Amino acid sequence: MVSEIWTEKYRPGKFPEMVGQNEIVKRVESLTNSLNIPHLLLTGPAGTGKSTLALIIVKELYKDTWRENYLELNASDERGINIVRDKVKNFARTKSLGEVPFKIIFLDEADALTPEAQQALRRTMENYSSTCRFILSCNYSSKIIDPIQSRCVMFRFKLLEKKDIEKIIKKIAENENLKIAEDAIDVIYEGSEGDCRKCINILQSTSSISPSISAELISTVMSNTKPRDIKIVLDYALSGDFQNSKDKLFEIMMKQSVSGQDMIKAIQKEIWTLQIEPELKVRLTEKTGEAEFRIIEGSDPFIQLQSLLASFVLSGLGKG
Repeated sequence: MVSEIWTEKYRPGKFPEMVGQNEIVKRVESLTNSLNIPHLLLTGPAGTGKSTLALIIVKELYKDTWRENYLELNASDERGINIVRDKVKNFARTKSLGEVPFKIIFLDEADALTPEAQQALRRTMENYSSTCRFILSCNYSSKIIDPIQSRCVMFRFKLLEKKDIEKIIKKIAENENLKIAEDAIDVIYEGSEGDCRKCINILQSTSSISPSISAELISTVMSNTKPRDIKIVLDYALSGDFQNSKDKLFEIMMKQSVSGQDMIKAIQKEIWTLQIEPELKVRLTEKTGEAEFRIIEGSDPFIQLQSLLASFVLSGLGKG
């Protein structure tokens, strides 16, 4: 995909260029410089730099021979025990090329490995520790068995802050000759929610339409709802006007092509900006959670959204 090419193009190549994970970078850089690298477990949300950091470590260690000393596997594609018995063992048992005394195996999305595969992996990590180091990345460390966690140094990644996303956007804009409005950066950050990969994808999609990027254009590409439209829907509902609230909600969904789940998220965000009692905000948030759960389980989103608005109307009238 073209978006993957863009992401690869703007991956940092050195530690100082890695944004948003300063403490982790400092610790990993010191380990790399001393060649004292244990097995690593990188955990955190998607798009925060886990795979990028693994690639940087390898390139810093091996320089031009990094491809011969590095094996990357995506555990979500090959998640059975055979992947550990065959590919991983065959690569781990051979010596490295160059001065670094070990090779590196990177298992991306390791939380997708089956329990049997993880049990086989724990023994492999022990038996080949002299010739191989493992770097595992996952979104949820709780899905990694305890014996593997105890063999690794764990680094917890956090979502990128606005200043980090802004730095990336401005770097891309400069290299690609794009003009980005200041308010557009805010919209991209809100849409990416701290996910660097998603930020780059949004920017790439928008730049294919026009090199002058505005907040309006980004909202169109992202099919995002405008907060003022959602506020109108909620104001109607809390005032007891169910019909107008429903009509406005469906108008937004049809005209802006917004899914039921995205609409739920937009409503949830807007609830906390309303001038209502904190207790009512809590009740409304609870109801949005119930509606989202039913939609995820397969219920019709239009029916669930109507039910949600009906509960908002009752809450606004003091009956919910």
